[in-house]
Amino acid sequence: MLSRRFSPLHMLFLSINGIIGSAWLFAPLYSAKIAGSAVLLSWLIGGAATVLIAFTFAELSSLLPTAGGTTRFAELTHGATTGFIISWASWLSCVTMPPIEVQAVLQYISTYIPSLVITSDNHMPVLSGFGLMWAVILMLGLTFLNIASFKGFIRANFLIFSFKVLVIILTIAMLITTKFHPQNFTFSASSASSLNWQAILSAVATGGIAFAFTGFKHGVELAGEMTKPKLSIPLAIVGSVIICLILYVGLQIAFIGALEPSELTHGWANLHFSGDVGPFVGIAASLGIFWLVKLLLVDAAVSPLGAGLIYVTSTARIIYAMSRNHYLSPFFSELSEQKMPLFAIWFNFAVGILLFLPLPGWQNMVSFLVSAVVISYAMGPIATVALRKQLPNIKRSFRLPFNTLLCFVAFYCCNLISYWTGWDTLWKLAIALIVGSFLFITNSRFRLSNPTVGFKSLWWLIPYLAGLVILSYLGEYGGGHHIITFGWDFLIIAIFSLIIFSIAIQTRLPSHIVEKEFAQLQLETNAE
Repeated sequence: MLSRRFSPLHMLFLSINGIIGSAWLFAPLYSAKIAGSAVLLSWLIGGAATVLIAFTFAELSSLLPTAGGTTRFAELTHGATTGFIISWASWLSCVTMPPIEVQAVLQYISTYIPSLVITSDNHMPVLSGFGLMWAVILMLGLTFLNIASFKGFIRANFLIFSFKVLVIILTIAMLITTKFHPQNFTFSASSASSLNWQAILSAVATGGIAFAFTGFKHGVELAGEMTKPKLSIPLAIVGSVIICLILYVGLQIAFIGALEPSELTHGWANLHFSGDVGPFVGIAASLGIFWLVKLLLVDAAVSPLGAGLIYVTSTARIIYAMSRNHYLSPFFSELSEQKMPLFAIWFNFAVGILLFLPLPGWQNMVSFLVSAVVISYAMGPIATVALRKQLPNIKRSFRLPFNTLLCFVAFYCCNLISYWTGWDTLWKLAIALIVGSFLFITNSRFRLSNPTVGFKSLWWLIPYLAGLVILSYLGEYGGGHHIITFGWDFLIIAIFSLIIFSIAIQTRLPSHIVEKEFAQLQLETNAE
């Protein structure tokens, strides 16, 4: 069994470290190119939606602090069918993260070692053969550091956390105090930075903003290894999001203010300046702050690799939980002497290496990850409401007020973010989910006669996943066909969300089955 060893502060630092990865290095540029200076609204929208979603998982994880919570909650409330598909989507998103962070490191360093990247046909930087070789080496380093020693892992996490937060604060302070152009924040009818709500919302999904907050789920996946879970879980899941939102908004303000107005003469979408492969390095160099340039180049390696290190840890817990739920071989739940799921970690390493081939660029990987992660997010609001009905008398140390209303709003936010990622991304996710479903159906361990399989939940799950793909095809984002126009999409997705949310709650497992499964999970959790 896994052991409880992460203290509340360990978990807060770990979650912040997991959230602050490559997003702060790239998202201020990519999101500003989409939404202009109105991107500040994008950060507030993305942060608020994430906080609301995080609250639902805080209640769930406080109720049942178990390893690989995303997998366990879905199966508990709706059975093995839902549990597998949601955990498959969650794993797809998390296993993509270490390669994303490695990609970010190499892309930043390519400012000084150009042979690491090449320019793709759509003018985006992607890894060269030389870059792919270094990607494998860095992935190996993250894997070995993760399995070598728990105490070494904790010390490394604290040092990385302290360094990256310090660099972010210094970057904000130096850019704002060295040169700041307030006119860059002006909204006008003739400017590309005017309040274009379609661009503002698109920046949330495709500019790296939704991606920037994904690390909050470390507290969900590692809940089974926390001491004092009543304090650790809300602090890690919600507290980390709020702290990181403050840092991200500060960085975006500093980035916009530091740009020369002449660089915006051709519009935000065409923003280009020397060193924009590493935007903050380029700006610091143009301002003559060369000590900050050196510090940023060091942090360009430390910050993403720190987040990648945490994702190697939490993604292995998803595989571990899938193995314990009999979705995968028991082989993957075997632990090393250090109580680490060794084979799960190596399996994720192998998959991560393969992901560099179809998704060799940072922004390509981010779009796919966001589409997958919000599918797993959507289970949080549904499971929270379902468990209130299935286990009404169980004491909860953390309770979300106005539960049904706020959970529906959180579910609606998940669906909006999925929709904003666009058709070009969602059809790829649909194929990945179909592959996962085929693996589940061919698994002979699950029989139609078993009530805990929960095939009844397919009445909401299939229309939900199919509906998201169809809406993205008809919409205006990422290769959509512009049949559903901006404005109407909010209403259509709201109606769609309400129907699916209602069906999902109605197709929950019967209370007597959930009570039995919950008691068994509590025994397992207490033994961890």
